Amino acid sequence: MQRLKSLTQHTGFAVAVVVLALLIVWYLAALWMNGQQLIMTLERTQQPWTYLEIARNAYGIARPPLPVPHQIAIELYNSIVNQPITSRRSLLYHTIITLNSTLLGFAMGSILGILIAVGIVHNRTLNASLMPWVIASQTVPILAIAPIIVVVLGSINITGILPKAMISMYLSFFPVTIGMVKGLRSADKLHMELMMTYNASAQQMFWKLRWFSAQPYLFASLKIAISAALVGAIVAELPTGAQGGLGARLLSGSYYGQTIQIWAALIMSALLGWFLITLVGLAERWILKRRGAVL
Repeated sequence: MQRLKSLTQHTGFAVAVVVLALLIVWYLAALWMNGQQLIMTLERTQQPWTYLEIARNAYGIARPPLPVPHQIAIELYNSIVNQPITSRRSLLYHTIITLNSTLLGFAMGSILGILIAVGIVHNRTLNASLMPWVIASQTVPILAIAPIIVVVLGSINITGILPKAMISMYLSFFPVTIGMVKGLRSADKLHMELMMTYNASAQQMFWKLRWFSAQPYLFASLKIAISAALVGAIVAELPTGAQGGLGARLLSGSYYGQTIQIWAALIMSALLGWFLITLVGLAERWILKRRGAVL
């Protein structure tokens, strides 16, 4: 009894229960949605059917309205393991294309966000004039901006990865800016006054105090920024007619009704996002641990 009680209090048990509940709901929803499609098809062709046959065949439809997890797992296996990485049928091929755009846009957005934050913190004019525009920039739908950026850059012969990276940068610079502004202003006032008594310059104040105070805020914002950059890269591939990338995979799947392909691309996008956030988290632990932070 004590062992059962300790098991139920374990975090893994709670996660397992939630996952099991989601799988049950998923399979039941797929049975209802796919079964409705089967019934409509059989009635249209005037073929006899029973509910037992519907339940038996609901999880084997080639293009189901709602694919079930084992169908998605088979699609992931076939498109990753059974396809060469250079093939357009390979999910790894499309993942690498999206990853390149994501990383470039994330790097550009992070640098831009840090520079804007430094300017806002050290210049009152920029704080009053630029900060409202930074906030207002995020009110414009990215789906409206993406085609404009692609057309404008295409008119000056800039194509390929850069337009997609620009869209990723547009989404990722905002959290970095906000986080860095908060972090640079979080320096302890007593420490700042102490450095002033030592006649520290503005550069010394920044590198020896403000920058270190801002690092925890920076990494928290970088985790948001890299996920936003991934979303931007995928969204950029939708209206541009890109031939590669997870966004292009989603688009081609929707064109041809390949719902299993769509869900496989979605799962791959989620795994890629988890991987990138994990990398940022590892970098955070490594850098903050070198500073002597207790994690």
